[in-house]
Amino acid sequence: MSLLERIKSELDALHDKNQFRVLRELKCGDELLNLSSNDYLGLGAMPELREEFYKKLQDCPTDETYALSSSSSRLLTGNHPGYPELEQALSKMYNDRAALVFNSGYHANIGILPALSTKRDLILCDKLNHASIIDGIRLADAQFKRYPHLDYKALANLLEKNFGKYENIFIISESIFSMDGDAADLRKLVELKQKYNATLIVDEAHSVGVFGVTGCGLAEEQGVLDQVDIIVGTFGKAFCSAGAYAIMDEALRDYLINKMRSFIFTTALPPVVVNWSRFVLSKTIDMKKRREHLLKLSARLHEGLGTVGDSQIVPFVVGENAAAVALSEKLRKAGLLVFPIRPPTVPAGTARLRFSLTAALTEEDIDKILKVLQL
Repeated sequence: MSLLERIKSELDALHDKNQFRVLRELKCGDELLNLSSNDYLGLGAMPELREEFYKKLQDCPTDETYALSSSSSRLLTGNHPGYPELEQALSKMYNDRAALVFNSGYHANIGILPALSTKRDLILCDKLNHASIIDGIRLADAQFKRYPHLDYKALANLLEKNFGKYENIFIISESIFSMDGDAADLRKLVELKQKYNATLIVDEAHSVGVFGVTGCGLAEEQGVLDQVDIIVGTFGKAFCSAGAYAIMDEALRDYLINKMRSFIFTTALPPVVVNWSRFVLSKTIDMKKRREHLLKLSARLHEGLGTVGDSQIVPFVVGENAAAVALSEKLRKAGLLVFPIRPPTVPAGTARLRFSLTAALTEEDIDKILKVLQL
């Protein structure tokens, strides 16, 4: 069978299983309530922020703050002034720890573990960690094992069994998990990493901006902000921008700059993006009321669905792929945009609608969802 024949056969199989994906075009003028956005604080619905950011551009159209390309990697000429300014702002947020900005959360997760670990190390990974984390582990030379989701007794057993057998043990987990919206017990993870002298990496992609008094994430909310060795955050979700960052010790930062391939071998982000991220950070620190509103909406939807949850991500498990697709289409016809999540993103038989709530929504919007679902 030729390559093209094999590909066509696999595509036919995806169609048969209702797992075939397409890129949907959302046209201007479509009146749909967006329930699939990662813009958790609803900043995209605040045009006054963009107006304030671009105000200087009216007087000086060539201001380098708004340049559309860096045209180089950060290690060459791409390290424009916006980068150290953004990293200084992040460092201040995270109690003066070192910060390093990346092009995306994917770049961060496929680069950190391969740079830091060796074949003499072990990586312990929550089974439901994001695909980018799994890809990073696959690129690393270290041995790795996956422990059952949020099963810290199983993690402790793995640590006990392997303690002393490796030079370093890395524990990696998301804080808020992207498909189920459930939360890690970061206090427990810190306790285990301290007991077994492990290095703890936590991906806060779905948590930063949403949790914590200043929006630093679940580590701030649970009081372990300074005890997680590496915190990965993203600008592409609650902070309504692009790129990502990691918070860590200064020596780790220097090491990643020298060893992390997905950082070294890529063109830097454009100045306009980096400066927008810094601008947004300065605003979101004081958005406590928006964070509280968002989590109240989540609680209201969970109550209506008869489910329990920890975050702004509210899954509604349907089961079969076809049923999830049909329910998504029903909601779309009612003006509600929510996409079906199907295998392999989630386990077989757990196809779902994933309501991704934002602070731009209202209680009436939540009630409309429940009404269409007839709950």
